[in-house]
Amino acid sequence: MADEAANREAFRIQAFYCSRMDAPIYARLCEVIADALTPDTRTGARILGWAGEPTRDALPLRFVGGLHALVQAGSDSGLAAVFRGEITDREAIATALRSALHAHDDALLPWLDGPPQTNEPGRSAALMLGLMEIARRHGPRLEILEIGSSAGLNLLIDRYRFDLGGVTVGPDDAPVTIAPEWRGVAPEPVPVEIVSIRGCDVQPLDATDPTVGARLAAYVWAETPERAERLRGAIAMQRDRGVMLERADAAAWLAERLAVPQDAGVTRVLMHSVVWQYLPDETAQAIREMMNEVGNRATPERPLGWVMMEPDRALAQQVIRVKSWPGHAATAVIGTAHAHGTWVRGGLAHDPGGDYPIPASAHVVTG
Repeated sequence: MADEAANREAFRIQAFYCSRMDAPIYARLCEVIADALTPDTRTGARILGWAGEPTRDALPLRFVGGLHALVQAGSDSGLAAVFRGEITDREAIATALRSALHAHDDALLPWLDGPPQTNEPGRSAALMLGLMEIARRHGPRLEILEIGSSAGLNLLIDRYRFDLGGVTVGPDDAPVTIAPEWRGVAPEPVPVEIVSIRGCDVQPLDATDPTVGARLAAYVWAETPERAERLRGAIAMQRDRGVMLERADAAAWLAERLAVPQDAGVTRVLMHSVVWQYLPDETAQAIREMMNEVGNRATPERPLGWVMMEPDRALAQQVIRVKSWPGHAATAVIGTAHAHGTWVRGGLAHDPGGDYPIPASAHVVTG
């Protein structure tokens, strides 16, 4: 049953997280949407009448992505001024919003049909921190399995160059270098050799398709042009050489991959970022059980690892966790990160409490 008040509140929640992630333009816009949206367009009516769980469904980010797409296409000068941060008065933003909704209702409505697939390449820095910990425990050679790969931009993790607090990882001649602001403890250098990497998504995107590229760009927040530049670089890398990305249910795909014989001396690693909250409960439970079962059979010659960057609601940050078998079945928190990888804090800075994954109630949508 639709709950208009809850649907408006989802935009206020999103505004809070935007403000915590240094995105004042989006924070203001989401606050205005929460108060000023009306049902006199099909898009407005669908948002206010949303029957699902609006935060878990990323409803605010669906809509704001559509608005940003209009701006990037040069279709609405009023909205463009809002997205450039030139208009900050709430009533002026509301006027621009209402004008855009009436002028572009047909273009905006389809953006509500599916969740955003941000797949931010900057998140690879946090994931690499986790992979380094797995390599430290079990040796440098890793086979990576990523679920929720979206457009596969983090499947380029073996081709990016990283600067993690002065510790470099990856090819010296990489066309994209990811160097987040480093906070806390820098990782100790350790060799990492990714021998293979592949991923799956229920709705994978071909980032090399210009239409898809434009859609991904629309989900890049206006405050962070460096993310847009990095996105373009990552897409160019995919055009140069593609990635192994399959359309599949995460649990079914993982079961199939875990059943493939594992090479001796290679650690098989499940990896994901900002994915768990989108999985159906039965899928998440199946993966949890599967990893524990296979992990209990792991040997020093054929270890199993799990690297995850997932949100903590209380912190409005991402928590980087790892676990591995044999010998490290308890989940370890090794750092926290900005949702888009703007900064990474190494070291055990905060323990959200208990084993991973986070409860289904702890949904945080970051985009």
